[in-house]
Amino acid sequence: MKKSRLYLMIMMLSLGAFTTVNASEKNPTTAPKEIPAEIQVMLNRLEEIKDMDKSELERSEKKALRKEVRAINAEIRSTGNGIYISVGAIIIILLLIILL
Repeated sequence: MKKSRLYLMIMMLSLGAFTTVNASEKNPTTAPKEIPAEIQVMLNRLEEIKDMDKSELERSEKKALRKEVRAINAEIRSTGNGIYISVGAIIIILLLIILL
């Protein structure tokens, strides 16, 4: 009895999650976010590095450019605002809330 009830709850939660995702995709009402100035500066620097002619650079200069690109990419990723939770984690959290 308890297992069938648990399976039923998991099925209902998963079906409910999919319908809300589809409903939010059909009506996009959010405007695109404006890119902050410091992020735009970093993106411009990445474009400059990409457009460079690297064939005439020395090995140490190429290595320095690679390090700079990696640092800029890490900085851009770290400025992402938001918390990302997987669907599995959400289901587990909901089950814990319901059971406790």
